[in-house]
Amino acid sequence: MAKFPLEIVTPDRMFFSGEVDMVIVRGTEGDLAVLKNRAPLVTPLKIGKIKVEIDNEEKIAAVSSGYIKVTDEGTTIIIDSAEWPEEIDIKRAEEAKKRAEERLKKRSDGLDVARAEMALKRAINRLDVADLKSGRNK
Repeated sequence: MAKFPLEIVTPDRMFFSGEVDMVIVRGTEGDLAVLKNRAPLVTPLKIGKIKVEIDNEEKIAAVSSGYIKVTDEGTTIIIDSAEWPEEIDIKRAEEAKKRAEERLKKRSDGLDVARAEMALKRAINRLDVADLKSGRNK
């Protein structure tokens, strides 16, 4: 399979940079696979997983929202946060999930429901990707 350059950037670091065969992201309209010579595009991304394929090996990361830009020169993904399965603090993710669920259950007048729902989605996504490390969720 033909390779193309991919960069995944967060505010904190260059998360990934290298030649890849394919990348799959979660766009606002569903999953999107990018291969070499794909038509140029810029589109927003949702909380989800990024799957990077290199030489028939798949790497998966938990990511928050952001954007993907595909050009003839390569693909750039700019996201708020990204973590490989081994980087995820499972206890912290479980606590975040529990806090978000409790906030949504109480639904007090001052609650920002959208914010609590996003926190819950991020926590669930991180736990799903962390499970990949154990091989239980492939």
